[in-house]
Amino acid sequence: MTSANPLRLYAHIPFCVHKCHYCDFNSHVRDKPPWEAYQQALLVELRHWARHAPFAGRRLASVFFGGGTPSLAPPTLIAAVLETANALFGLTEQSEITLEANPGSAEASRFQAYRQAGVNRLSIGVQSLDTVKLRWLERIHGPQETIDAFYLARRAGFDNINLDLMFGLPEQSLAHWLDTLRKVIELGPEHISCYQLTVEAHTKLAARHAQTPYPLPDDELALSMFHATREHLADAGYQAYEISNFSRPDRKCRHNDGYWKYDDYIGIGAGAAGKWNESDGSVTRYSNTRTPERYIETAGTQGSAINSRESLVLRQAAAEACWLALRRTHGINRALFRQRFGTDADELFACEFQPWLDHQMLEMDGQAIYLTQAGLPVADSIAASVL
Repeated sequence: MTSANPLRLYAHIPFCVHKCHYCDFNSHVRDKPPWEAYQQALLVELRHWARHAPFAGRRLASVFFGGGTPSLAPPTLIAAVLETANALFGLTEQSEITLEANPGSAEASRFQAYRQAGVNRLSIGVQSLDTVKLRWLERIHGPQETIDAFYLARRAGFDNINLDLMFGLPEQSLAHWLDTLRKVIELGPEHISCYQLTVEAHTKLAARHAQTPYPLPDDELALSMFHATREHLADAGYQAYEISNFSRPDRKCRHNDGYWKYDDYIGIGAGAAGKWNESDGSVTRYSNTRTPERYIETAGTQGSAINSRESLVLRQAAAEACWLALRRTHGINRALFRQRFGTDADELFACEFQPWLDHQMLEMDGQAIYLTQAGLPVADSIAASVL
């Protein structure tokens, strides 16, 4: 939790073929995305941050291309970002480089080119292996395309693949969800992410659900899905290292785990965010303008494209660090917290933690403060109590 901690790079690719109705990410549909101009803007912004004191001279531990649909981007764009990042900051053979991908055949055909560009980890947005559920989610692929994309990625040389899944869909039974999970486990990915469908505000889904509610699973069924997911994945050899993320040994997503450990990170691209620690213990965060065309224009003229900037005083930063760390299976590392913030987490947030400790939803020992099995389903409420 110090400025000497690993530095990470996030590059946002905002373009999509279609924006799914549940999606609240910064994604934009364009018939002809301005790839060349967008690439140049990313490189300009990357050079800007390489001159910025909190980031200058630090090596990148991981790079993550998120979106949007990064697998729509020309492999030359991905290669250019990685080559520039390596020249400015330095990458090693151990640096984790992830690219999110959709299973559609047009994107999957590029997997080999992405691997040659330096990407060594794929995160494929499966969501479901049921045609009806995929149609409801407005995904543009089918179950067989997922399977084909997975094996194509294997043939392209990827030995570190994540598959994203979603449960809690309308009229989805526990048996139906576990059948999907079983089929994904049989594929043998190194990592599986399982998220419960959330009706996010300001999405098309939220508007439709408010007008005519969808038959989503009730709380009891959703809780059964949550616990059954953890049990089945544990039996299959996938370790839970975060509430929704499971991996084979030593195959957790180091980039995302870095967020939860409160590492510093650079964000480039439309809507991307970045964060760094200040010398006085406070934290500075920024986020970029969200519209791709505006981002391209601003980065080209100013070198960066910051839309908003925020400073967190030490207590606010400590609260955010707790909020993120509690998502991890190992929770808040007490020694690292004390080193970073100069005090113990249980002292700083004694009032906030005590009710959860009393109800045995939080547990504390000499090394860590972490969620119990009873606390996992209400993790967001527990973590938010310190904010």
